[in-house]
Amino acid sequence: MQSVVPFHSGHAGLKQLLGGKGANLAEMTNAGLPVPPGFTITTDVCRSYYEAGMQLPAGLMEQVHQAMRELEQTKGQGFGDPAKPLLVSVRSGSVTSMPGMMDTILNLGLNDETVQGLAALTGNPRFAFDCYRRLIQMFGNVVFDIETYQFERLLHRLKQRLNVSQDSEVSAEGWTELIGEYKAVIRKEAGREFPQQVEEQLALAVEAVFRSWNNARAKVYRKVHQIPDEQGTAVNIQTMVFGNMGSDCGTGVVFTRNPSTGEPVLYGEYLMNAQGEDVVAGVRTPVPIAKLGEEMPLVFDQLVQTAEKLERHYTDMQDIEFTVEQGKLYLLQTRNGKRTAQAAVKIAVDLVREGVIDTGEAVNRIEPFHLDQLLHRAIDTDKPLHVLAVGLPASPGAASGVAVFDADTAEAWARAGRKVILVRSETTPEDIHGVLAAEGVLTSRGGMTSHAAVVARGMGKPCVCGCEALRLTDRAFAVTTADGEAVTVREGDALSIDGATGRVILGEVSLREPELTGELQQLLAWADEIRTLEVYTNADTPEDAAKARSFGAEGIGLCRTEHMFMSAERVPVVQAMILAETAEERAEALAKLLPMQQEDFEGIFRAMDGLPVTIRLLDPPLHEFLPNMEQLVVERERLNGRPDADPERKESLEKLLRKVRALHEMNPMLGTRGCRLGLVLPDIYEMQIEAVFRAVLSCLREQLDVRPDIMIPLVGHANELKLMRELVTRKADEVLGEFARTFRYRVGTMIEVPRAAVTAGDIAQHADFFSFGTNDLTQMTFGYSRDDAEGKFLTHYVETKLLPDNPFQVLDRDGVGTLIEWAVERGRAVKPQLKTGICGEHGGDKQSIFFCHEVGLDYVSCSPYRVPLARIAAAQAQLALGSAAAPVTAAEEPVSSGRSA
Repeated sequence: MQSVVPFHSGHAGLKQLLGGKGANLAEMTNAGLPVPPGFTITTDVCRSYYEAGMQLPAGLMEQVHQAMRELEQTKGQGFGDPAKPLLVSVRSGSVTSMPGMMDTILNLGLNDETVQGLAALTGNPRFAFDCYRRLIQMFGNVVFDIETYQFERLLHRLKQRLNVSQDSEVSAEGWTELIGEYKAVIRKEAGREFPQQVEEQLALAVEAVFRSWNNARAKVYRKVHQIPDEQGTAVNIQTMVFGNMGSDCGTGVVFTRNPSTGEPVLYGEYLMNAQGEDVVAGVRTPVPIAKLGEEMPLVFDQLVQTAEKLERHYTDMQDIEFTVEQGKLYLLQTRNGKRTAQAAVKIAVDLVREGVIDTGEAVNRIEPFHLDQLLHRAIDTDKPLHVLAVGLPASPGAASGVAVFDADTAEAWARAGRKVILVRSETTPEDIHGVLAAEGVLTSRGGMTSHAAVVARGMGKPCVCGCEALRLTDRAFAVTTADGEAVTVREGDALSIDGATGRVILGEVSLREPELTGELQQLLAWADEIRTLEVYTNADTPEDAAKARSFGAEGIGLCRTEHMFMSAERVPVVQAMILAETAEERAEALAKLLPMQQEDFEGIFRAMDGLPVTIRLLDPPLHEFLPNMEQLVVERERLNGRPDADPERKESLEKLLRKVRALHEMNPMLGTRGCRLGLVLPDIYEMQIEAVFRAVLSCLREQLDVRPDIMIPLVGHANELKLMRELVTRKADEVLGEFARTFRYRVGTMIEVPRAAVTAGDIAQHADFFSFGTNDLTQMTFGYSRDDAEGKFLTHYVETKLLPDNPFQVLDRDGVGTLIEWAVERGRAVKPQLKTGICGEHGGDKQSIFFCHEVGLDYVSCSPYRVPLARIAAAQAQLALGSAAAPVTAAEEPVSSGRSA
């Protein structure tokens, strides 16, 4: 096992071993950049630590001490030397960037003796004791798990006593006093003294950083971003450089491009006379990086040149941490910068135009789930807004909700169905569950590189930071607006934020839907040139169809006709059809529904002119259109108890109850629904089929290119589809008349019953296409009721790793996927040009789209707003996997008439 690697011995190719931070520090060291020397304890050690029951491997610290001796020789200082003390930072560094999720300790190596040596060596006692108090606080929090507020309240009290507001104003004597108080906190809370032996400090710190891999916030972050638990973290031990030694010192974070917009300008913040944690923790609101050009022009020019060099080297936007010590620039870290979806797309397109990467790499750079963020809503500017204050626009998008002031409340209220805005003075990594639950985040302190900003951007949440006009109390904040109005916002009050402008707005706001940017359209065009998988949409209205087409949908893979029955004016007609006592009564209700359905189909055909439209005939059981039985019983009892109750109402209520009871099934989702309903009550399907082909005729007369696919749901036996196909053909011939012999349409089925997948060869004899309804297929394959599983045991299954993913979100390859593969193989063995696709929610999931590409499906179908995501994911699948089982495209595939399969 490789345990310790000096920076000068590593390189970027060892990222899995050294972690992202360690690999990049090694790469920069070998490029001759000004990196403080150090070494990395590898991810192998982290894994061994957990395998051994959270024990450091034997012999590790001997290797660490040897590496420390090499650092001592390089620096001409001694670890624990009272005269010339060597101080180091101990920092985490996972393979996948997890900003702020794990722990760091700075200034390690200080004790009661070495702090005096540091004071004498620098001639700056105030600086030395400031470093010591920082070490004790961080050590107490990270190693001994003492809450930060235990230290912060003592610091606040000291500043009040000294009548100062900034840390830099505290004297050496003030820090000495505080150090004594901090030691007392450790003695009380940890039951031991702060360790004076620097070797003990180092061992405890290394172990604590490894421990932080499994802290609560890191686990949540890994779950959200799908980072494997077994990846582990490295530990980087690096000699300290100091940004808090005086007025010629500083620290900052800089991005080589704007991480919110993608603009190619240096973007970041810094603080003079401060340590790096002051910037990222949001304790002080930092200064824009451009100001550094005025304060330290030589350092700024060097930083600009270094940023350009690093971006070219890594061919991506970099997030760089730097420190200036007595006028000299040092680089502490570089990594690919977290960015918003808007910025990710613009940066990828710009890098292609600059000749840095090719179009395939640009497509691969985009995380498909980030495209959801690109479709952020924005505030409707046509309506007046009650703007309370303006902070820093840290993460774009707009959100409304009720104000909450702690992460636990945000999570609880969100779980109860309330939309919340998390308001904090600044967020800490412990707040991640609240950020995840909130619609957006607002902080009164911190900059655009603070924890809140970085995490919100990564999650696609709107965020406004550093809104210093807010005066926070326990469960409220007060603010004086630009007009001098005094306003108090309490917990539960409606609040809105605009992450694009930094505005904080009282009350809810109207939000407008997003539009595709020019850069995204370019990126999607490149993706379309690469992918072989077609992307359809699930749409039930002309409006949804038009929206999906504007997002690049190439057809409708699922039009759920039952959704057309749900409007207020149609439900009574549908209920009349269900409650009909005779065939004549049912025919009368169906005759009223027919023109309504025809109008719906005409609108969808017009919106999708020239593209296929897959229409699924009625799928749910009829009881879903009727009132709840328990509610009806309660109303009957209420009427029976009233002597003046309307007799006609009582009679109609009894009739309704009888019908509901007659339709009642113990398990209706496995009962009389889909094709089973069509076979028992064929007149319902006949009405729908007639509406489809009447709409076809109407659109043909308008010279539209109409391409209907009729989908029969819930087929489990070939005979069901055979009979249903005959019904479609007969009705089409009847309606189309002279067009029947020349007009082409498809008839197929949704494969959602396991038996249909297993007997796909038989079913394919009567089908022009298979559409896999993976929602129901997953339910029936696992034997899970989705409504019950997700609310009861499924979360536990995923959290305990019993299942790798929620199978309703990520397609289960081994079970459901095997059935799909069987069905495709057996169906195409009978009919080589059988068209295949999926139309469940998996059609918008990246991993599931990769599977669809692998098994050679023709298309995926997803909700309109996930169409851009699916286009990108399909291209990424082609880039990663190459050509699959050569699907037959819609253009190549001969379209059969409905007359025969």
